[in-house]
Amino acid sequence: MKQLIIYQIDSFTKEKFKGNPAGVVVNADGLQDSEMQQIARELNNSETAFLFSPDSNDCDGVIRYFTPSIEVPICGHATIAAMYAKALEDNLDSCVLRMKTKIGILPFEIIKENDDYQVVMTQGSFELSPTFDDDTTKKMINALGLDADDIDTKCPIQIASTGHSKVMIGIKSREKLNALSPKYSDLAELSKHINCNGYFVFTFDSDNRDILTYGRMFAPAIGINEDPVTGNANGPLGGYLVENNIVPIKDNKLEFNGRQGEKINRLGTISVKVLVENDKPVLIQIKGDAVVVFKTVIEI
Repeated sequence: MKQLIIYQIDSFTKEKFKGNPAGVVVNADGLQDSEMQQIARELNNSETAFLFSPDSNDCDGVIRYFTPSIEVPICGHATIAAMYAKALEDNLDSCVLRMKTKIGILPFEIIKENDDYQVVMTQGSFELSPTFDDDTTKKMINALGLDADDIDTKCPIQIASTGHSKVMIGIKSREKLNALSPKYSDLAELSKHINCNGYFVFTFDSDNRDILTYGRMFAPAIGINEDPVTGNANGPLGGYLVENNIVPIKDNKLEFNGRQGEKINRLGTISVKVLVENDKPVLIQIKGDAVVVFKTVIEI
């Protein structure tokens, strides 16, 4: 029998039962893919992260991510949760860990302050796809429950990615954002054609000067009708805003806070930083808090 140490952690918040919950198995060495998939299904979070010992000299460990139904290459909130759990488990000081993921080796910074931790995740390289044709755009807008005049005209509808792609859809109203009731089966079907599983609807309609955007993220094609607070949406959003010259940058960087989860009462906040060279995003990082909901041991 193997004893697995498992955490459940809410990311992008310091308040339990808010933010985005993720499972973390901190001692996953020896687990088979089928076992990881079963554990992720049992925990039933949108993602569960599995931490392994390093398999080469160029990294400090290996991290893999599973939804209840499939493995995904990278995940923002589960990274925050995994590094937070590791920091607690190993009583780490401030440090940078180079973790091997399915999209390469990425540096994750652990910041220790007042006997607690924040985590900074450096994301993968930024990619932005062309805008969609009119027919695909109409299908997407209809499936999301939007009308054409809801769309923020300064925001082209495009796929943005730092390793796990999302469609960016800017709209005018936060009220409309929170009223959305998408047709999930239509979104899942459309995902097959656009080769992208996530739809990130966001707005600049904020009543808080410290919050630039509010958003909601839907990914029914991978079993996540709505994700509470999404690192791999808010990070790419930063690159998208820079590349499309939608918001001003200062000193060759864009820094902002994005908020998500308001409608489903799991509010969380992500800090995003984009470094810019020649009007292009060259480095994207997200930073977040986390809080432990429970720690347990299971035997398999």
